[in-house]
Formats: sequence, structure tokens, C-alpha cells
Amino acid sequence: MHSRWDEAEAARCESPLALRVYSSRLLGSDPSLVLFGGGNTSVKLPHRNLFGEREEVLYIKGSGWDLATIAAQGFAPLRLATLNRLVELPALTDQDLARAQRAASLDPAAPAPSVEALLHALIPFAFVDHTHADAVVTLSNTADGERRIRELFGARVLVVPYVMPGVLLARAIRDLTRDITWNRLEGMVLLHHGVVSFADGARESYERMIALVSQAEACLKRAGAEPQPEARPAAPVDQDTLLAVAELRRAVSRGLGYPVIAQLDGSPPARSFAARPDTAAVAGRGPLTPDHVLRTKPTPLVAAGDWEAALTGYAERYRSYFHRHARPGLTCLDPLPRWIIWPGQGFVTIGPDAREAAVTAAIARHTAQAIEHAELLGGWKPLSEPELFEVEYWELEQAKLRTTGGRPPPPLRGKVALVTGAASGIGRAVAETLRAHGAAVTGLDRNPAIADLMTEPGWTGVVGDCTVSGDVRRALEETITRYGGLDMLVSNAGLFPESARIGAIESARWEASLAANLTSHLLVLQSAVPFLRLGIDPAVVIVGSKNVPAPGPGAAAYSVAKAGLAQLARVAALEWGHEGIRVNTVHPHLVLDTAAWSDTVVAERANQYGMTAEQYVRNNLLGVEITSADVANAVLALVGPWFAKTTGAQIPIDGGSDRVV
Repeated sequence: MHSRWDEAEAARCESPLALRVYSSRLLGSDPSLVLFGGGNTSVKLPHRNLFGEREEVLYIKGSGWDLATIAAQGFAPLRLATLNRLVELPALTDQDLARAQRAASLDPAAPAPSVEALLHALIPFAFVDHTHADAVVTLSNTADGERRIRELFGARVLVVPYVMPGVLLARAIRDLTRDITWNRLEGMVLLHHGVVSFADGARESYERMIALVSQAEACLKRAGAEPQPEARPAAPVDQDTLLAVAELRRAVSRGLGYPVIAQLDGSPPARSFAARPDTAAVAGRGPLTPDHVLRTKPTPLVAAGDWEAALTGYAERYRSYFHRHARPGLTCLDPLPRWIIWPGQGFVTIGPDAREAAVTAAIARHTAQAIEHAELLGGWKPLSEPELFEVEYWELEQAKLRTTGGRPPPPLRGKVALVTGAASGIGRAVAETLRAHGAAVTGLDRNPAIADLMTEPGWTGVVGDCTVSGDVRRALEETITRYGGLDMLVSNAGLFPESARIGAIESARWEASLAANLTSHLLVLQSAVPFLRLGIDPAVVIVGSKNVPAPGPGAAAYSVAKAGLAQLARVAALEWGHEGIRVNTVHPHLVLDTAAWSDTVVAERANQYGMTAEQYVRNNLLGVEITSADVANAVLALVGPWFAKTTGAQIPIDGGSDRVV
């Protein structure tokens, strides 16, 4: 591990808080130090209150913020004097602490402060960095981890036996440091939890962290354990595996009562760990850090099929675990796994949305690597089951279950969509609308720009042609691998050929229109239906055209193909209705913000009807213009719960046409 401090970049920081943001992002950008949402950083700064009085303020990372992207507003400002008094109270619950920290905030709009605020307040240095560095936690999670840590770092690091985070940890450190000289320390190791560095300068604190973690990495390397680069699956996944993933996702979704995302990691490291003969035994001992139990449960499920039975067995074991340790008043969390180890295939991780599933996947990869390294050092020995239970059923976590109100999740959260022709026009508007309502979306388009337009968790662009079976399969493989299934298909891709009277239609133009506007949709439907059968409330929307019920002169190649597409959709509704797959069609007309309707084309069509361009675009019963967003909103309604009992519908989006009505 090497320092990535850039003095020129740091010099552009105009305040200590800006430096705090800069060094926090350096830490957060390295997943071997912290994963999404993990770690804590703080800075202590003087402040003048409204009365002109000087007071010290602790700016600490707020709950919900990620160190990799944190901004100044992500730090909660707390009165340092109040925090130091809180730790001395003889009795203080975590809920009391949370309320008191809120009361100590200078800004009621600031995020909720980390529960580790008391710990940061105790440390008498301006900058404090706390990470869950893999190398350090791996060493402490071995059979003689404490001895290894003490021998490695010596007296310059305070070693703190594991204590529950929050009030108990702050008091333990207070007691351990009553008679020490802080200046002789460069940091502290919280066994099974992480590493803390501190200094009065941002760079010094950051580079102390890098130095401490580098020592731990060197220790692992001497034992033959080195970090492995993360990797996506290198080889294509066969159809049976993809269908099995979709079956697993459906089973978990049914068990939870809401749709989830399931991410498949078939990378060589994941496959290697899943193939260990002792994988169930070693992975079943517990997670890398206690914080991870909230995302991964205490243990993963190890199974290779028969998902319903495997999930039932896991749930029974989880409920037994709960009853072994539960205190009166606790509510059992849902008993289904979030990390599945699949011998022969790798890992599947579960989340309510794509981002959460990806975070759990990263935790699984880091945990597996740590386990393998610890096994080389005498054996993996994380926290005990009772200690993990205390974190999973922490008072603050249980309080969240009792809280009512708040914003409901987006209506399509956990659902998965494939949209063809998603790089522009109607397809792009549909993809963006589904995403805005919570869905994970894959966009398929032959325009290479799609790869750069959709690059985030839950937002994947695939370059491909819907007339090419290999491209369609690749888009489905990406969708199932990343998200676990397919619930919504919006078959939109097509082309608008140049106008030509029937006698002047060239054979190549006719065939191209049929291929793009009809045959490609058949290929997409045939490829997608095996996964739709395993989807959650599956729905298909075909994007047709007003030319189907009301064709115009010069558009035979387009109108005939779209008419065939309308019939294809109707037959699909007839054939798949008994399987719960809804198939509906929308028929847009004159959607001006698409490539098909340039000013030249509009003027040409208007001239054919003896109208001005302005008259032509509003030539409907409502006298309105139609946009791609209008089509997207109709598609949203059809794939969502609002039309759960509608199939085979043909819905015009044309402002009303006297030729159709």
C-alpha cells in the first residue's frame, strides 16, 4: 500500500474541513481499507457561536455517507465539550447517546452522526481516521490474532480487545488511556473491528494509516497471503446457470415478500473459494467485521440448487440462532440469506436494489480473501456467535424496525428491466423513467454511446443489435448476471425508413424494415421469455406505432412491419397469459424529440397533408404535442402494479386521432 497524497491537490483545499474531505476520499477510494458506507473520519475545529463564544466542534462523518464520495455537508458538526461529558455519564444507552448527539449538533439539517463520535472525541488530535482495513482485520481474526498484532506494531499502537461499538467502546478506550501519553501513539487497533490513526495534520494521519496497513500486508505476504485483484466473470455463463440464478432470485423474493436483486460473481477467486471442501465450515464461523453482519447475516448459505429447500433450511437455522440469544422484546429479522456460496459457480449476493447487492458482493469477496489468508496463519477465528448477535440486534437497529413513517421505497425497487433501443428517443426516456422509479435497467442499443450512458449499479448499457441473436443473448446474460432475473421487457428498437410509395420500395429497404421492426422483436421475445417466466409480476411492453390502426401514404415498409408486430404482441398475450406474463402494446405517433422526426421529415409530412409544420405536430383531438416522456409514462403504468390485470391492450399515445377513435 502506498500513499496517494498529492500535495498540489491538498494545497487547493481552502480549509481544514476541505482537507478532511480530501483525505477521507483517499481512504474511501481503496476498497481494501473501507467498503461502501464503512469507516469513519473526523476533524476538530474551533467555532464561534451566535454569542461570539469560542467552542471546539467535532466534524464527523454522517450516517449514510460514503467516504469515497463524501462532501463537506456529509460531516455532522457536534459540540466537543458535550461529547466529552457524555462519555463520563455512569449510565447511557445507545438510544440516549443518539438523541444527545443530535442535541449537540450545530446544524439540525446535518446528517445523523456516527455512533463512533464519542471515540473520535476522546482522541486528543485534530484528525482521526478509522478504517476496516482487510489486512489488519484478517490478522486479528486468527487464532492468536492479538499476539500477532502486538508483536507487529509494538507499543506505538494501542491494542483494544473487542467491545461493542458505541458507548461501551468509548468507555473502554477512556479507561485504557487514562495513564498513557497519547503522543507516543500513532494509532490503535480495535480487534475484529478495524484500525485508527490520528495526528494534528490531515496528511500525517492519512499516511500513518497507510503505513500501519502496509505493515499488516507485509506480514500477510510473509505468510504467503497476498491480495488478489477483483475480477468480473471472464467466461460466458451458460443458459442453465442463468436460469438457476433467476430461480434463486424468485425464491428469495417470494420468501421476503418483495422483489430483490441477485448478483452472480463467477470470478476465479469466487469460484475457487466456493470449491473449497471446507467452505461451509470456514465461512460459517462469521464475517470479516461485526458491521458486515447487517448486510450478510452471520453466515452465508452454501447450496447448489433446490433453492426452496435450501432457503427453508437456512431460515430454520437462523430462527434457532435468534432464539438462542434473544432477549425479551427483540423482533426477529427476516431469516433469509444475503450471501449464497454456490459450489461450482461462485457467489450470489442479495440486495433490495442493485447498489446494495453490489456492496454485499464486495463484502463477500473481501471476506473470502480474508478467510483464505487467515487459514494460512493458523485458522479463521472471527467474533463469536453471541457477539455477532449483539451487533445484529443492536438497540439502534431494533429501533429502526419500530419506526413508522418515512418515505416508502420506489414502486419498482428490486425489479429488473431490459429496454431495447435505449440510447436515445423513446427507449432512453423509458429506461430513465423505470430507473427513476427504482428498477435496475439494462439498455441494449447498437449505438456505441450506450456503453457510456449507462455505467452505474442498476444502470447497464450493452452495445448490440437486436437482429443478432448473439447480441441479444449477451444483453440477457449481463442482465441476469448483474441483477438476477428479468421482470420487465420493453421491446422498442426499430428504424423509420425513408418514405416511399409502394411502387418505389426497394427490396433491401423492405427487408431491413421487416428485420428491425418485426423479426428483431420476435428474437428478443423468444430469448427473454424463459427468464420472464421466472420474473416477479412479469410484463412486456411492445412499442408499436399509430401507423398500425391508421397508416399513411409512403409508409408501407414501416406500417406493414409494425402491423405484424402488433399481431405478434397479441399472440404473445394469448400464449403467455396463463403463465402470468402480461403483454401490452403502446402506439405512439409523431414523437418529436426522437431522431425519426427531424425538422425536414416533419415539414415533408406536413406538406403531404397540406398543413404547416405547427399544424401537423398538433393534428390530434387534444391539440397537443407528444414527447418521449409521454410514452415513457405510459410504459411505466403498464409494467407497474397499476395495470396488473391488463394484457393484450393496444394503447394509442397520439393525442387522439379521428382516424383511430
